[in-house]
Amino acid sequence: MICREKYIVPIRDFYESDLIKIITGIRRCGKSIILKQVMQEISRKSKNTIYLNFENIRESAGVTDGTQLVDYVLKQKKKGLCYVFLDEIQTVDGWQAACKTLRLNHCSLFITGSNSKLLSNEFTKELSGRYVAFRIRPFVYKEIIELAKQEGATVSVSDYLVWGGFPNRIQLKSGEAQRRYLESLKETIVINDLANRYKIRKRPLFESLVNFILRSNSRIFSAKSIRDYVKQENDKCSVNTIMKFIEYLKEAYIIEGLPLYSSKTKRELSFYQKIYNADVGFNSLLANGKQYDITHNLENIVYNELLYMGYELFVYSNKGKEIDFLAQKGSRRYLVQVAYSVVDEKAYEREFGAFKGVDGDFQKIIITNDELDFSTATVRHIMLRDFLQMESLEPAYTPTNLAEARATYESLKKYLAIE
Repeated sequence: MICREKYIVPIRDFYESDLIKIITGIRRCGKSIILKQVMQEISRKSKNTIYLNFENIRESAGVTDGTQLVDYVLKQKKKGLCYVFLDEIQTVDGWQAACKTLRLNHCSLFITGSNSKLLSNEFTKELSGRYVAFRIRPFVYKEIIELAKQEGATVSVSDYLVWGGFPNRIQLKSGEAQRRYLESLKETIVINDLANRYKIRKRPLFESLVNFILRSNSRIFSAKSIRDYVKQENDKCSVNTIMKFIEYLKEAYIIEGLPLYSSKTKRELSFYQKIYNADVGFNSLLANGKQYDITHNLENIVYNELLYMGYELFVYSNKGKEIDFLAQKGSRRYLVQVAYSVVDEKAYEREFGAFKGVDGDFQKIIITNDELDFSTATVRHIMLRDFLQMESLEPAYTPTNLAEARATYESLKKYLAIE
Protein backbone atom coordinates (compact mmCIF):
# COMPACT_ATOMS: atom_id res chain seq x y z
CA MET A 1 0.00 0.00 0.00
CA ILE A 2 1.27 3.47 -0.83
CA CYS A 3 2.05 6.07 1.82
CA ARG A 4 -0.59 8.80 1.64
CA GLU A 5 1.61 11.56 2.97
CA LYS A 6 -0.92 14.22 2.00
CA TYR A 7 -3.23 12.96 4.76
CA ILE A 8 -0.56 12.14 7.33
CA VAL A 9 1.02 15.63 7.32
CA PRO A 10 -1.88 17.42 9.10
CA ILE A 11 -2.29 14.55 11.60
CA ARG A 12 1.39 14.85 12.55
CA ASP A 13 0.81 18.19 14.29
CA PHE A 14 -1.45 16.43 16.83
CA TYR A 15 0.64 13.37 17.73
CA GLU A 16 1.19 14.57 21.31
CA SER A 17 -2.13 16.40 21.67
CA ASP A 18 -4.73 15.20 24.16
CA LEU A 19 -7.42 15.84 21.55
CA ILE A 20 -8.91 12.63 20.17
CA LYS A 21 -7.74 12.20 16.58
CA ILE A 22 -10.62 10.93 14.43
CA ILE A 23 -9.69 9.49 11.03
CA THR A 24 -12.98 9.31 9.23
CA GLY A 25 -14.46 8.95 5.76
CA ILE A 26 -16.47 6.66 3.53
CA ARG A 27 -16.03 2.90 3.89
CA ARG A 28 -13.00 1.34 2.19
CA CYS A 29 -11.25 4.61 1.35
CA GLY A 30 -8.09 3.55 3.23
CA LYS A 31 -8.58 4.90 6.77
CA SER A 32 -7.20 1.81 8.50
CA ILE A 33 -4.07 1.90 6.36
CA ILE A 34 -3.43 5.53 7.30
CA LEU A 35 -3.99 4.68 10.98
CA LYS A 36 -1.35 1.94 10.71
CA GLN A 37 1.06 4.21 8.86
CA VAL A 38 0.75 6.84 11.61
CA MET A 39 1.31 4.10 14.20
CA GLN A 40 4.41 2.84 12.37
CA GLU A 41 5.84 6.34 12.26
CA ILE A 42 5.23 6.93 15.97
CA SER A 43 6.59 3.45 16.83
CA ARG A 44 10.02 4.51 15.56
CA LYS A 45 10.33 6.94 18.48
CA SER A 46 8.13 5.27 21.12
CA LYS A 47 7.42 1.68 22.15
CA ASN A 48 4.49 2.82 24.26
CA THR A 49 1.79 2.03 21.69
CA ILE A 50 -1.43 -0.03 21.74
CA TYR A 51 -3.43 -1.12 18.70
CA LEU A 52 -6.90 -2.71 18.63
CA ASN A 53 -8.91 -3.56 15.51
CA PHE A 54 -12.53 -4.14 16.49
CA GLU A 55 -13.43 -5.76 13.17
CA ASN A 56 -10.96 -8.55 13.93
CA ILE A 57 -11.72 -10.66 17.02
CA ARG A 58 -8.11 -11.84 17.22
CA GLU A 59 -6.85 -8.23 17.28
CA SER A 60 -9.47 -6.75 19.61
CA ALA A 61 -8.44 -8.67 22.73
CA GLY A 62 -12.06 -9.57 23.45
CA VAL A 63 -12.95 -5.96 24.22
CA THR A 64 -16.65 -5.32 23.56
CA ASP A 65 -17.60 -2.34 25.73
CA GLY A 66 -16.14 0.91 27.02
CA THR A 67 -15.32 -0.35 30.51
CA GLN A 68 -13.35 -3.30 29.13
CA LEU A 69 -11.55 -0.96 26.74
CA VAL A 70 -10.41 1.38 29.52
CA ASP A 71 -9.31 -1.52 31.74
CA TYR A 72 -7.35 -3.15 28.90
CA VAL A 73 -5.49 0.01 27.85
CA LEU A 74 -4.60 1.11 31.40
CA LYS A 75 -3.20 -2.36 32.16
CA GLN A 76 -1.18 -2.54 28.95
CA LYS A 77 0.20 1.01 28.77
CA LYS A 78 3.67 1.89 30.01
CA LYS A 79 4.70 4.98 31.93
CA GLY A 80 4.59 8.24 30.03
CA LEU A 81 2.44 9.19 27.06
CA CYS A 82 0.81 6.15 25.49
CA TYR A 83 -0.29 6.23 21.86
CA VAL A 84 -3.54 4.29 21.46
CA PHE A 85 -4.88 3.28 18.03
CA LEU A 86 -8.48 2.05 17.87
CA ASP A 87 -9.72 0.84 14.49
CA GLU A 88 -13.50 0.67 13.78
CA ILE A 89 -14.27 1.99 17.26
CA GLN A 90 -18.01 2.36 16.57
CA THR A 91 -18.57 -1.35 17.26
CA VAL A 92 -17.71 -0.86 20.97
CA ASP A 93 -20.63 0.00 23.24
CA GLY A 94 -19.90 3.15 25.22
CA TRP A 95 -16.79 4.01 23.25
CA GLN A 96 -17.40 7.78 23.64
CA ALA A 97 -17.07 7.66 27.42
CA ALA A 98 -14.09 5.32 27.15
CA CYS A 99 -12.26 7.72 24.85
CA LYS A 100 -12.91 10.65 27.20
CA THR A 101 -11.55 8.62 30.11
CA LEU A 102 -8.42 7.49 28.27
CA ARG A 103 -7.46 10.98 27.13
CA LEU A 104 -7.47 12.02 30.81
CA ASN A 105 -5.04 9.18 31.61
CA HIS A 106 -2.04 10.30 29.53
CA CYS A 107 -3.15 8.66 26.29
CA SER A 108 -2.96 10.12 22.82
CA LEU A 109 -5.92 8.54 21.00
CA PHE A 110 -6.25 7.85 17.29
CA ILE A 111 -9.55 6.31 16.19
CA THR A 112 -11.28 5.33 12.94
CA GLY A 113 -14.90 4.61 12.15
CA SER A 114 -16.84 3.93 8.99
CA ASN A 115 -20.48 4.74 9.44
CA SER A 116 -22.55 7.82 10.07
CA LYS A 117 -22.44 7.25 13.83
CA LEU A 118 -19.16 9.15 13.91
CA LEU A 119 -20.93 12.26 12.61
CA SER A 120 -24.21 11.95 14.49
CA ASN A 121 -25.47 14.69 16.79
CA GLU A 122 -24.91 12.60 19.90
CA PHE A 123 -21.28 12.05 18.94
CA THR A 124 -20.49 15.75 18.57
CA LYS A 125 -22.34 16.43 21.79
CA GLU A 126 -20.36 13.78 23.69
CA LEU A 127 -16.94 14.84 22.40
CA SER A 128 -17.52 18.55 21.77
CA GLY A 129 -14.22 20.41 21.96
CA ARG A 130 -12.27 17.21 22.65
CA TYR A 131 -11.50 15.95 19.15
CA VAL A 132 -10.01 16.91 15.83
CA ALA A 133 -11.26 15.14 12.68
CA PHE A 134 -9.35 14.23 9.53
CA ARG A 135 -11.43 13.38 6.46
CA ILE A 136 -10.01 10.67 4.17
CA ARG A 137 -11.26 10.25 0.61
CA PRO A 138 -11.00 7.59 -2.09
CA PHE A 139 -7.80 7.72 -4.14
CA VAL A 140 -7.14 10.42 -6.71
CA TYR A 141 -5.56 9.42 -10.02
CA LYS A 142 -1.94 9.98 -8.91
CA GLU A 143 -2.51 7.61 -5.99
CA ILE A 144 -4.38 5.04 -8.08
CA ILE A 145 -1.60 4.70 -10.68
CA GLU A 146 1.03 4.44 -7.92
CA LEU A 147 -0.98 1.69 -6.24
CA ALA A 148 -1.62 -0.07 -9.56
CA LYS A 149 2.11 -0.11 -10.26
CA GLN A 150 2.67 -1.94 -6.97
CA GLU A 151 0.02 -4.47 -8.00
CA GLY A 152 1.54 -4.94 -11.45
CA ALA A 153 -1.51 -3.36 -13.09
CA THR A 154 -2.30 -0.24 -15.09
CA VAL A 155 -5.19 2.20 -14.77
CA SER A 156 -6.02 4.44 -17.72
CA VAL A 157 -7.63 7.86 -17.43
CA SER A 158 -10.74 6.38 -19.07
CA ASP A 159 -10.90 3.60 -16.46
CA TYR A 160 -10.59 6.18 -13.68
CA LEU A 161 -13.39 8.27 -15.22
CA VAL A 162 -15.69 5.26 -15.09
CA TRP A 163 -14.72 3.30 -11.96
CA GLY A 164 -13.07 5.88 -9.72
CA GLY A 165 -10.62 5.56 -6.87
CA PHE A 166 -11.62 2.95 -4.28
CA PRO A 167 -8.24 1.29 -3.72
CA ASN A 168 -9.36 -2.33 -3.19
CA ARG A 169 -10.78 -2.58 -6.69
CA ILE A 170 -7.26 -2.42 -8.14
CA GLN A 171 -6.48 -5.82 -6.61
CA LEU A 172 -9.30 -7.36 -8.66
CA LYS A 173 -8.21 -8.28 -12.16
CA SER A 174 -11.47 -8.39 -14.13
CA GLY A 175 -13.89 -5.54 -14.74
CA GLU A 176 -16.78 -7.73 -13.62
CA ALA A 177 -15.08 -8.44 -10.29
CA GLN A 178 -14.50 -4.72 -9.75
CA ARG A 179 -18.13 -3.98 -10.51
CA ARG A 180 -19.32 -6.62 -8.03
CA TYR A 181 -17.01 -5.23 -5.37
CA LEU A 182 -18.37 -1.70 -5.84
CA GLU A 183 -21.97 -2.96 -5.84
CA SER A 184 -21.33 -4.78 -2.58
CA LEU A 185 -19.76 -1.65 -1.09
CA LYS A 186 -22.73 0.49 -2.12
CA GLU A 187 -25.15 -2.07 -0.69
CA THR A 188 -23.26 -2.16 2.61
CA ILE A 189 -23.26 1.60 2.99
CA VAL A 190 -26.87 2.17 1.96
CA ILE A 191 -28.39 -0.75 3.88
CA ASN A 192 -26.09 -1.34 6.86
CA ASP A 193 -24.97 2.20 7.54
CA LEU A 194 -28.14 4.09 6.72
CA ALA A 195 -31.34 2.07 6.35
CA ASN A 196 -30.67 0.02 9.47
CA ARG A 197 -29.32 2.88 11.54
CA TYR A 198 -32.23 5.22 10.79
CA LYS A 199 -34.79 2.40 10.76
CA ILE A 200 -36.10 3.38 7.34
CA ARG A 201 -39.35 1.52 6.73
CA LYS A 202 -39.88 2.25 3.04
CA ARG A 203 -36.63 0.70 1.88
CA PRO A 204 -37.57 0.33 -1.81
CA LEU A 205 -38.41 4.05 -1.89
CA PHE A 206 -35.20 4.93 -0.06
CA GLU A 207 -33.04 2.84 -2.41
CA SER A 208 -34.81 4.29 -5.44
CA LEU A 209 -34.12 7.81 -4.21
CA VAL A 210 -30.48 6.98 -3.46
CA ASN A 211 -29.99 5.61 -6.97
CA PHE A 212 -31.57 8.73 -8.47
CA ILE A 213 -29.32 11.01 -6.41
CA LEU A 214 -26.16 9.04 -7.26
CA ARG A 215 -27.06 9.29 -10.94
CA SER A 216 -27.45 13.04 -10.52
CA ASN A 217 -23.83 13.84 -9.66
CA SER A 218 -22.42 17.17 -10.87
CA ARG A 219 -25.93 18.59 -11.18
CA ILE A 220 -27.87 21.30 -9.38
CA PHE A 221 -29.61 19.98 -6.29
CA SER A 222 -33.38 20.33 -6.20
CA ALA A 223 -35.59 18.52 -3.71
CA LYS A 224 -38.54 19.29 -5.99
CA SER A 225 -36.97 17.50 -8.95
CA ILE A 226 -36.40 14.44 -6.77
CA ARG A 227 -40.02 14.59 -5.54
CA ASP A 228 -41.18 14.79 -9.17
CA TYR A 229 -39.14 11.67 -9.88
CA VAL A 230 -40.81 9.90 -6.97
CA LYS A 231 -44.25 10.83 -8.33
CA GLN A 232 -43.34 9.20 -11.63
CA GLU A 233 -42.62 6.04 -9.67
CA ASN A 234 -46.17 6.21 -8.23
CA ASP A 235 -45.07 6.69 -4.66
CA LYS A 236 -45.57 9.46 -2.15
CA CYS A 237 -42.75 11.28 -0.44
CA SER A 238 -42.54 14.74 1.13
CA VAL A 239 -39.79 17.24 0.46
CA ASN A 240 -38.81 17.00 4.15
CA THR A 241 -38.29 13.24 3.80
CA ILE A 242 -36.14 13.78 0.71
CA MET A 243 -34.05 16.36 2.57
CA LYS A 244 -33.55 13.88 5.43
CA PHE A 245 -32.45 11.15 3.01
CA ILE A 246 -29.94 13.53 1.42
CA GLU A 247 -28.53 14.41 4.85
CA TYR A 248 -28.13 10.70 5.59
CA LEU A 249 -26.07 10.32 2.41
CA LYS A 250 -23.92 13.28 3.40
CA GLU A 251 -23.36 11.89 6.90
CA ALA A 252 -22.09 8.64 5.41
CA TYR A 253 -19.79 10.63 3.08
CA ILE A 254 -21.51 9.22 -0.03
CA ILE A 255 -22.32 12.64 -1.48
CA GLU A 256 -21.42 16.28 -0.87
CA GLY A 257 -23.24 19.49 -1.70
CA LEU A 258 -21.33 22.41 -3.21
CA PRO A 259 -22.87 25.83 -2.47
CA LEU A 260 -23.09 28.81 -4.82
CA TYR A 261 -20.84 31.82 -4.35
CA SER A 262 -22.60 34.84 -5.82
CA SER A 263 -20.41 37.44 -7.52
CA LYS A 264 -23.16 40.02 -6.99
CA THR A 265 -23.79 39.62 -3.26
CA LYS A 266 -20.31 38.35 -2.35
CA ARG A 267 -21.72 35.73 -0.08
CA GLU A 268 -22.49 32.05 0.00
CA LEU A 269 -26.05 31.11 -0.91
CA SER A 270 -26.65 27.92 1.04
CA PHE A 271 -29.96 27.03 -0.62
CA TYR A 272 -28.32 26.42 -4.00
CA GLN A 273 -26.18 23.28 -4.24
CA LYS A 274 -24.68 20.89 -6.72
CA ILE A 275 -24.29 17.27 -5.71
CA TYR A 276 -21.03 15.39 -6.13
CA ASN A 277 -20.45 11.72 -5.36
CA ALA A 278 -17.58 10.65 -3.14
CA ASP A 279 -16.57 8.38 -6.01
CA VAL A 280 -17.75 8.28 -9.63
CA GLY A 281 -18.00 4.47 -9.48
CA PHE A 282 -21.38 4.94 -7.75
CA ASN A 283 -22.72 6.70 -10.84
CA SER A 284 -21.27 4.12 -13.25
CA LEU A 285 -22.90 1.25 -11.36
CA LEU A 286 -26.28 2.68 -12.35
CA ALA A 287 -25.53 3.09 -16.06
CA ASN A 288 -27.61 1.33 -18.70
CA GLY A 289 -25.24 -1.22 -20.19
CA LYS A 290 -22.01 0.61 -20.94
CA GLN A 291 -23.54 4.04 -21.49
CA TYR A 292 -21.48 5.61 -18.74
CA ASP A 293 -22.07 9.25 -17.82
CA ILE A 294 -18.53 10.34 -18.65
CA THR A 295 -19.38 14.04 -18.99
CA HIS A 296 -20.68 14.42 -15.42
CA ASN A 297 -18.13 11.96 -14.05
CA LEU A 298 -15.35 14.13 -15.48
CA GLU A 299 -16.63 17.17 -13.57
CA ASN A 300 -16.98 15.02 -10.43
CA ILE A 301 -13.39 13.83 -10.87
CA VAL A 302 -12.15 17.43 -11.14
CA TYR A 303 -14.09 18.25 -7.96
CA ASN A 304 -12.42 15.40 -6.05
CA GLU A 305 -8.97 16.28 -7.38
CA LEU A 306 -9.31 19.98 -6.48
CA LEU A 307 -10.32 19.05 -2.92
CA TYR A 308 -7.24 16.81 -2.73
CA MET A 309 -5.10 19.76 -3.83
CA GLY A 310 -6.47 21.70 -0.86
CA TYR A 311 -8.82 24.17 -2.53
CA GLU A 312 -12.01 25.52 -0.99
CA LEU A 313 -14.71 25.19 -3.65
CA PHE A 314 -17.92 26.95 -4.62
CA VAL A 315 -20.16 27.05 -7.66
CA TYR A 316 -19.75 30.52 -9.22
CA SER A 317 -22.49 32.57 -10.83
CA ASN A 318 -21.26 35.04 -13.43
CA LYS A 319 -24.32 37.22 -13.93
CA GLY A 320 -26.48 34.11 -14.24
CA LYS A 321 -23.96 32.03 -16.20
CA GLU A 322 -22.76 29.09 -14.14
CA ILE A 323 -19.03 28.44 -13.81
CA ASP A 324 -18.37 25.01 -12.35
CA PHE A 325 -15.85 25.96 -9.65
CA LEU A 326 -14.49 28.92 -7.78
CA ALA A 327 -11.34 27.39 -6.26
CA GLN A 328 -9.67 29.33 -3.45
CA LYS A 329 -6.45 28.78 -1.54
CA GLY A 330 -4.90 31.66 0.36
CA SER A 331 -4.93 34.73 -1.88
CA ARG A 332 -5.17 32.66 -5.07
CA ARG A 333 -8.57 32.47 -6.76
CA TYR A 334 -9.38 30.46 -9.85
CA LEU A 335 -12.50 30.08 -11.94
CA VAL A 336 -12.53 26.57 -13.36
CA GLN A 337 -14.85 25.38 -16.12
CA VAL A 338 -15.02 21.66 -16.97
CA ALA A 339 -16.15 20.12 -20.26
CA TYR A 340 -15.53 16.80 -21.96
CA SER A 341 -14.58 18.54 -25.20
CA VAL A 342 -14.66 21.99 -26.79
CA VAL A 343 -13.81 20.84 -30.30
CA ASP A 344 -17.38 21.52 -31.40
CA GLU A 345 -17.91 25.21 -32.09
CA LYS A 346 -21.09 25.46 -29.98
CA ALA A 347 -19.40 23.74 -27.04
CA TYR A 348 -16.41 26.08 -27.37
CA GLU A 349 -18.62 29.18 -27.37
CA ARG A 350 -20.70 27.90 -24.43
CA GLU A 351 -17.79 26.92 -22.18
CA PHE A 352 -15.48 29.85 -22.92
CA GLY A 353 -18.45 32.23 -22.98
CA ALA A 354 -19.14 31.47 -19.31
CA PHE A 355 -16.08 33.63 -18.45
CA LYS A 356 -17.25 36.66 -20.44
CA GLY A 357 -17.56 39.79 -18.31
CA VAL A 358 -16.25 38.17 -15.12
CA ASP A 359 -15.73 40.73 -12.36
CA GLY A 360 -12.81 40.37 -9.97
CA ASP A 361 -9.22 39.20 -10.02
CA PHE A 362 -9.43 35.54 -11.06
CA GLN A 363 -7.26 33.21 -13.04
CA LYS A 364 -9.51 31.52 -15.59
CA ILE A 365 -9.04 27.83 -16.42
CA ILE A 366 -10.88 25.32 -18.58
CA ILE A 367 -10.25 21.58 -18.22
CA THR A 368 -11.24 19.17 -20.99
CA ASN A 369 -10.36 15.71 -22.28
CA ASP A 370 -9.18 17.19 -25.59
CA GLU A 371 -5.63 16.59 -26.83
CA LEU A 372 -5.39 20.00 -28.54
CA ASP A 373 -4.52 23.18 -26.64
CA PHE A 374 -7.39 25.69 -26.77
CA SER A 375 -5.79 28.31 -24.50
CA THR A 376 -6.57 31.97 -25.22
CA ALA A 377 -5.04 35.20 -24.02
CA THR A 378 -7.29 35.18 -20.94
CA VAL A 379 -8.21 31.51 -20.37
CA ARG A 380 -5.71 28.72 -19.72
CA HIS A 381 -6.71 25.35 -21.12
CA ILE A 382 -5.49 22.30 -19.17
CA MET A 383 -5.79 18.86 -20.71
CA LEU A 384 -7.31 16.32 -18.31
CA ARG A 385 -4.32 13.95 -18.50
CA ASP A 386 -2.06 16.83 -17.39
CA PHE A 387 -4.45 18.07 -14.71
CA LEU A 388 -4.56 14.62 -13.08
CA GLN A 389 -0.79 14.79 -12.52
CA MET A 390 -0.75 18.33 -11.08
CA GLU A 391 -0.24 19.23 -7.43
CA SER A 392 -1.86 22.65 -7.78
CA LEU A 393 -3.45 24.93 -10.36
CA GLU A 394 -0.34 27.09 -10.53
CA PRO A 395 1.41 26.72 -13.90
CA ALA A 396 4.57 24.63 -13.70
CA TYR A 397 7.75 26.38 -14.78
CA THR A 398 9.94 23.69 -16.23
CA PRO A 399 13.55 24.16 -17.39
CA THR A 400 12.28 23.95 -20.97
CA ASN A 401 9.75 26.76 -20.83
CA LEU A 402 12.08 28.85 -18.65
CA ALA A 403 14.71 28.56 -21.37
CA GLU A 404 12.11 29.52 -23.97
CA ALA A 405 11.05 32.53 -21.91
CA ARG A 406 14.67 33.59 -21.47
CA ALA A 407 15.31 33.30 -25.21
CA THR A 408 12.17 35.32 -25.96
CA TYR A 409 13.29 38.01 -23.54
CA GLU A 410 16.74 38.23 -25.10
CA SER A 411 15.18 38.53 -28.55
CA LEU A 412 12.91 41.33 -27.34
CA LYS A 413 15.85 43.14 -25.78
CA LYS A 414 17.74 42.99 -29.02
CA TYR A 415 14.70 44.05 -31.08
CA LEU A 416 13.80 46.96 -28.82
CA ALA A 417 17.42 47.87 -28.10
CA ILE A 418 16.82 47.56 -24.36
CA GLU A 419 20.00 47.76 -22.27
